[in-house]
Amino acid sequence: MDREIKIGGKYRHFKGMIVVVIAIATHSETLEQLVIYTHDNEIWARPKKLFLSEVDHVKYKDVEQKYRFELID
Repeated sequence: MDREIKIGGKYRHFKGMIVVVIAIATHSETLEQLVIYTHDNEIWARPKKLFLSEVDHVKYKDVEQKYRFELID
């Protein structure tokens, strides 16, 4: 994965919601990197690999966005 995640960046999820990345964390047991972001006044965590992944265009045929989350600012 050569895409970088911008801390403080606004990203559009392929289903339309806007999130703001606040940090990259490391899981204490698995050492997996997690993207920490806010949406609707809640804090969420998603594995970095999934955050950067491409949309499953077989499952979501009508989605034009290439990646699950795309930087918009």
